[in-house]
Amino acid sequence: MRFSCGSGVLLTIFTPCSHSLLFCKMEVILIERKFAPMAFFRRVRVAAALAATFLSISAVSEANASRFQMSYLYNGRTSDYAQYVDRAGGALQVVSPSYFDLKADGSLQITDKLDTAFVNDMHEQGIKVVPFLSNHWDRNVGLQALKQRDALAAQIVEAVKRYNLDGVNVDIENVTETSRDDYSDLVRMLRERLPAGKEVSVAVGANPTGWTKGWPGSYDYAALAGSSDYLMLMAYDETSIGDSVPGPVASIGYVEQSIRYALNYTSADKIVLGLPFYGRFWKTDGTISGDGIANSAVDALVSRYGGTTAYDTKSESAVSTFTVGPDQTPPVVNYKTLTPGTYVIWHENEQSMKRKLELVEQYGLKGTGSWSLGQESGDVWSYMSLWVNGAYFEDAEGHWARSEIASVFSKGWMTGTSPRLFGPTLSLTRAQAAAILTRAILPGQQAGTGIASGFSDVPASHWASGEIAAARQAGIVDGVAAGKFEPDAAVTRAQMAAMLARALKPDAPLSAKAAFSDVHSDYWAYPFIQALAVQGALQGYEPGMFRPDYPIQRSEMAALMDRLASSLPAN
Repeated sequence: MRFSCGSGVLLTIFTPCSHSLLFCKMEVILIERKFAPMAFFRRVRVAAALAATFLSISAVSEANASRFQMSYLYNGRTSDYAQYVDRAGGALQVVSPSYFDLKADGSLQITDKLDTAFVNDMHEQGIKVVPFLSNHWDRNVGLQALKQRDALAAQIVEAVKRYNLDGVNVDIENVTETSRDDYSDLVRMLRERLPAGKEVSVAVGANPTGWTKGWPGSYDYAALAGSSDYLMLMAYDETSIGDSVPGPVASIGYVEQSIRYALNYTSADKIVLGLPFYGRFWKTDGTISGDGIANSAVDALVSRYGGTTAYDTKSESAVSTFTVGPDQTPPVVNYKTLTPGTYVIWHENEQSMKRKLELVEQYGLKGTGSWSLGQESGDVWSYMSLWVNGAYFEDAEGHWARSEIASVFSKGWMTGTSPRLFGPTLSLTRAQAAAILTRAILPGQQAGTGIASGFSDVPASHWASGEIAAARQAGIVDGVAAGKFEPDAAVTRAQMAAMLARALKPDAPLSAKAAFSDVHSDYWAYPFIQALAVQGALQGYEPGMFRPDYPIQRSEMAALMDRLASSLPAN
């Protein structure tokens, strides 16, 4: 990474957690904002990642496997890193913090950013911590490191073991083609010496025109890919600090040509597309040329100083302009006070980012990386996982559950009703509900067709026959009449409460006062609804109504599953 890329920022926009469920805006409410005591949930075996894919309402297909997503951690305080990761909403498999630097003699320097508590926290969430090794663009330091690569590799292996890290991301930049073989040899040594379960990845410079000299010539894509888990393609800094003419950080043509070049030397499943979470800005008088700025800071500046934002269709990049007047308080960006004058920012917005994410799907790449976590716009994670997996759900745009839909889709739990539609307002069926709960509570149980369900209207050829059979055997579901399950009927709030209560087995006294005025003691689902309500797992409508016969929408099930996944212990 070029550390001039948006290093540090003082103007940052924070949005509310994307996984907070605002049930006051919903018609169906299943889980209240505060969950029951953990003692209650320890009785539940719900995995943080479901073993199989939740089929759509028409069972058109299973979801694509969730594509890999990683991000670097460099900016901001280390105490904020956990919050940065939380904002990603479970989309990340790997974080790569700045723990490994190089000394002047090329030996390993453990930075003061290394935080074992953060490492442990990430591991508890199932996220790998793979620090990146950097020479901070210092050529001499990089050359020294490669000259003594045998000793350096040994130091890295020892540090990974000592600090319980998950591997290393090699990011030595600004050496030349004369170090090409030495660079590849360092990565080979690391792969041979680190255990198979530890990651070895390499951040490689973008090379859209096939340069063989200078910095781009230092990367032997084929050799590096052969010794590593993946190449993180730094497809940004097309226009960089010091460039006098403003331009895009990563135009769509630059990014696509960089991908095509890499595919000449390795397979698509070895390429992770690097995305910029930063922009660059220029002052029109020439005194500032391409300084970095977090994408999250741009909107605030434009709004504060009455600026404008346009979209350049050729480069597929956003361009913002604003003017600081002589009588206005100057902003501070990256510890630099912006004196009065006009500024131009080339940056990423939702439209430009989605165009890059389309390329991941188009070329079948392993996934995405990003520089760097904490600089992204507040809305990125609400669509990132959907788009990186090719799920452009048009009917989820602007929907209250867009982030939850993205989350469950990225986990492979739910897919769309078609390639472009999710069907958020469609009712969830009984078969779908049974399948979700079975996969969550009974991981490893045989699923799919060919299993006798025990219901006459669920033949062995039904897509969910296996899940329904397993759920029935476990006592999670039962029929609606003798030998009938009605798999395609909409599941009601009462039915879902019954399924949840059978699965979670809450220990609550039924002698308590009825929680809802429309659920009387003689109602069939009263014991289930009451038990969950007493435990605090259910809430109803105002005032005191549960509306047990209302159906549940697909978006509401997505929100329910997303909330459960983030709050329950993994298997």
